[in-house]
This record gives sequence, C-alpha cells and structure tokens, in this order.
Amino acid sequence: MKRNELEAFIMETYNAVADYPWRKSPNHEVFRHCSNRKWFALIMDVPKNKLGLQGEELLDVVNLKCDQILIGSLRGEPGFFPAYHMSKDNWITAALDGSASDDKIKMLLDMSYQATAPKVRKRKG
Repeated sequence: MKRNELEAFIMETYNAVADYPWRKSPNHEVFRHCSNRKWFALIMDVPKNKLGLQGEELLDVVNLKCDQILIGSLRGEPGFFPAYHMSKDNWITAALDGSASDDKIKMLLDMSYQATAPKVRKRKG
C-alpha cells in the first residue's frame, strides 16, 4: 500500500483528517480520533537506515498502536519494524512500499483505531 492510498483509506473509513503537528517535519501527519484526539496512525517519511535498512533514502511508513503479543511476530515479517520514535512495546512501524501486505496494514489500522478509541463507561444504575 502506498502512502496516498492509506491516507485516502483512513479518511474514507474513519472519517479522520490529517493533522500536521510538526513545522520542521511537514511530511509527518497524524490521524486522530475526533472525540478524544488520541492518535491511531502516524504517517511519515524516514531514512531507511533509521529502520535498520541499507541506504539513506526516505521511506514512507506508518506507525500503528498494536497488541504487545502481536508485535513480536510482526517484526519477523517483511515490511514491519520496531516502532520509529514511539514506544516499541505498544507501537509497530509498517513500510508503505508494498513490502507489508495491504490486508495486514488495514487489519492493524483497525486494531490501532479500536485500541485508542474512547472508552465506553457503564452507567451505575
């Protein structure tokens, strides 16, 4: 999945718009829940060598909140890396160059969205 495809998918599926919180990094965009403002996806471009790959050219990636148990197995798959600039225990980085499967990225995006959603509180009655 390419960056523009993921952006369009997020906007259409989750009704979220991109937020650009860092003036020094205009290509880093955050997608948040409207109600609680928590991030569920961070799309950015990072040098490949920051992910343990060869080269310094920029690679589009997405950071997603993820179940700790799943993170370990994902790191062994093509296109997945320890979270870049986020908690490596709770977030995973996926490359947006086609090396990570579209279906897996969409599944993880949904998991991230659910994990960061506002908690529904039960009324005492």
